[in-house]
Amino acid sequence: MTETASLPLKQLGNSDLKLTAIGFGAWAIGGGNWDFGWGAQEDTDSIHAIHAALDAGINWIDTAAVYGLGHSEEIVGKAVKSSAYKPLVFTKCSMRWNADRQIYHSIKAASVAEELEASLRRLGVETIDLYQIHWPKPNEEIEEGWAELAKQQKAGKIRWIGVSNFDVNQMKRAQEIAPITSLQPPYSMLRPAVAAEILPYCEQNNIGVINYSPMVSGLLTGRMSAERVAAMPADDWRRKAIEFNEPRLSRNMRLVELLREIGSAHGVQPGVVAVAWTLHNPAITAAIVGGRSGEQVKELAAALHFRLSEEEFALIGKFLSENPV
Repeated sequence: MTETASLPLKQLGNSDLKLTAIGFGAWAIGGGNWDFGWGAQEDTDSIHAIHAALDAGINWIDTAAVYGLGHSEEIVGKAVKSSAYKPLVFTKCSMRWNADRQIYHSIKAASVAEELEASLRRLGVETIDLYQIHWPKPNEEIEEGWAELAKQQKAGKIRWIGVSNFDVNQMKRAQEIAPITSLQPPYSMLRPAVAAEILPYCEQNNIGVINYSPMVSGLLTGRMSAERVAAMPADDWRRKAIEFNEPRLSRNMRLVELLREIGSAHGVQPGVVAVAWTLHNPAITAAIVGGRSGEQVKELAAALHFRLSEEEFALIGKFLSENPV
């Protein structure tokens, strides 16, 4: 039984989509054995995690064709099919792979159309609620790819169209062709760059924002440690990520202790505080929160409600300014 009816919802840009403050991010459940994998993942755990999210009241799921090279979409499709509650489902195109599992980029019209059909099939739906260009690569194909999304929207296979990882100039180019419903950028206390120019532009142009990696791919959850990072499987992409390595790792672990201190006063985990930090920005419509098990999701579901006070937000800002990277 979902609790969505009692949760505050926020409209996504120019669309009629009303979102809970957090959505279920399905990157990690794609599993391992691909360039941006998170290591081995049991499908039953993934389905339990999605069902736990829906039970908590989360009303949208964000995935991408490339996550697990199609596997994440298949698992999302199975989980949604076996749930009485049908959430909004968002996915992305532009990152493709060949027979050797090597990833390449294309937003040519024919490629986008092919990807869309494959995503509809894997997800087991007739229409995708929000379809996004994952990366603006190749840059010279943006207009062709965006025009194809607009065409498929008119054909009824997509309800709303958005972009991910675009800068202001790239969004302006797309807007010449068709309105943008949403942007999906990286945004967290460790990656705040989009707050300078990109988020204000979205606010001014009624472009909704669903930020990804608010907990920096698990780093700010309170479950991470130097020992756990060292023990990550070889096919976990985070082993090579800058924030998971020294000298930044030690500083980031000190930040987590501050988040733990703030969260403990409210009975929430550090990861919930990290998500709330991103939701503090009025340009953010909602945040993508990943989970690999039902237990993780239940713990993080507090982010549906928890918000930081101005004093708590300032305390985090003080730490970040006094401990620059």
